[in-house]
Amino acid sequence: MFSQMRIRGVGVIDDAVLELSPGLNVLTGETGAGKTMVVSGLGLLLGERADSGLVRTGSDSALVEGVVQLPVDHPALARADEAGADHDEGELVIARTIAAAGRSRAHVGGRTAPVSVLADLGQLLVAVHGQADQWRLKQGDAHREVLDDFGGSEVVALRDRVAELYDRWRDAAREHDRLVAEARDRAREIDSLTASLEEIESVDPQPGEDLALRAEDARLAHADTLRLAAAQALADLSGDEYAAEPAPNVRDLIGSARGALAPATTHDDALSGFDTRLHELGTLVTDLSADLTAYLDDVELDPERLGFVQERRAALGVLTRKYGETVDEVLDWSQRAAARLDELVTADDRVERLGAEVAELQEAVVTASLALSDARRSAGTDFGGRVSEELAHLAMGKAVVHVDVRRRTDPEGVGLPDGERVRLSRHGIDDVEILLAANPGAAPRSVAKAASGGELSRVMLALEVVGSRSAAADGVSGPPTFVFDEVDAGVGGRAALDVGARLAALAQHAQVIVVTHLAQVAAFADRHLVVHKADDGRITSSSVSVVEGDARLRELSRMMGGDSHSEAGLAHAGDLLEQTGEARAASRGSAKRASSRASSGAPASTSASTSASTSASTSSGGRRTRARSGATS
Repeated sequence: MFSQMRIRGVGVIDDAVLELSPGLNVLTGETGAGKTMVVSGLGLLLGERADSGLVRTGSDSALVEGVVQLPVDHPALARADEAGADHDEGELVIARTIAAAGRSRAHVGGRTAPVSVLADLGQLLVAVHGQADQWRLKQGDAHREVLDDFGGSEVVALRDRVAELYDRWRDAAREHDRLVAEARDRAREIDSLTASLEEIESVDPQPGEDLALRAEDARLAHADTLRLAAAQALADLSGDEYAAEPAPNVRDLIGSARGALAPATTHDDALSGFDTRLHELGTLVTDLSADLTAYLDDVELDPERLGFVQERRAALGVLTRKYGETVDEVLDWSQRAAARLDELVTADDRVERLGAEVAELQEAVVTASLALSDARRSAGTDFGGRVSEELAHLAMGKAVVHVDVRRRTDPEGVGLPDGERVRLSRHGIDDVEILLAANPGAAPRSVAKAASGGELSRVMLALEVVGSRSAAADGVSGPPTFVFDEVDAGVGGRAALDVGARLAALAQHAQVIVVTHLAQVAAFADRHLVVHKADDGRITSSSVSVVEGDARLRELSRMMGGDSHSEAGLAHAGDLLEQTGEARAASRGSAKRASSRASSGAPASTSASTSASTSASTSSGGRRTRARSGATS
């Protein structure tokens, strides 16, 4: 819930701080004082589209800031954590600024965040009902959501089960359809891969073979040149045994050099070292000569081998042109192709398995959807009766609410056991519509079309009261805060007391913020805030303050049309507070008794809010009579 809101530079509001409490918070004030700006500011805080026209004339920017107190496990805090926000044991600060030039910024938990994060938090924190924005009942899917929420954990569990099965069914069906549709392409790919693998297998390339054959090809093609070069080098190192005349060679020259040094090596260690090095050179020359001799023995003119190597290289070249730059890449491709071929060949078996899985999942979806549909019908009957009962105490005594749960038929859809064909969805097989017959004999119509603006506000209030009771009984937490902007439009007298009683009943389970013109509603408040307008002749500004005691009596007296300082008006306001206090006490007692009966399994004879409004209405006539008598005397 919101513990505090600060509004600065929004419309006529210069700088105001709203200290909010749990329960019912009522916001009153003279027409034009800026009550609607409070609701507009809250809308900005909850991610609504920014309008620079809301920025107060003469201000550079507008600011709306809210402090929210939530349980540490509330989903709104989890969403804030995702945005990187900081919060202190469930206390979260959110803010929105709008520059006069139109630029908007959002902050969540001290961190800059996209405005969409505020919108996400708004859906989890607040349900706003205003005259201009008549809630979500104008959207068809919202009717189903309202009924499902009322149905509690049983309906929600069935709905989640249907959604899970439906997603699995659609995924399997899409995969099955894809494989069936690709059967022809798959056959072509199988033929292509098979031919390619057979071509590679027929050549049977070996790792690195292309590089080895390239080197061998070069050696065989230049065998004469290689032999001549090696023979000349061998002759220079160790002489040519086939030469007619001996020629100088390295080995002989080294021997001659050692012979020249030999007589003097005993006289100088340096010459002895040189002799050692010449010996080492002689050894190297001998080894190199042996290697050259062996090389000459290996280098042979072999036209047949050369032809084979060149043919083999040509065969490998065909593969490398198609499947990779090197033989190793060709082998890698063949491994991938073999795996793909195996996948394609076994696809037909997979199609068969998927077909069976799709049929099994479809049957499971149908079974779960039928169970969900039955649960919805049962919940719809109960829901319609409870809302109709609430409307009977909101000056709509002849209105009847009916929840129409009908199957979404489709000739091309899935068959049910009874032969009917329906269209499946993640939400089941139902279209849900909340219908309202505002007057006897009137045909039920969609609630968003059958009710006027004021009536629809009261219908929404009845829906929220019934829904909040159901959620509380089921242990389900809904939005922690409800906002009603002039929900009492077009209501007066006894009906106004009933509206106040219903708001008070809703406030037993959640924080409620109400903008009202009626004293009968304001008298039920746990906290009464007044918007004050000041005009210095040049600039009009508004502020907000909490009123208690005599100040609250004066405000209620003003709202009832009297002089805020007259004794009669103040007496009437006092009587009104007394009777609403008695009604609230009766409501709390009835709520406790109903809770006790619910826990023991016994049926509740009357609702808590019915008791509250009856008490308020019954005492209303007597109190007003005494007030008028007092004024006369």
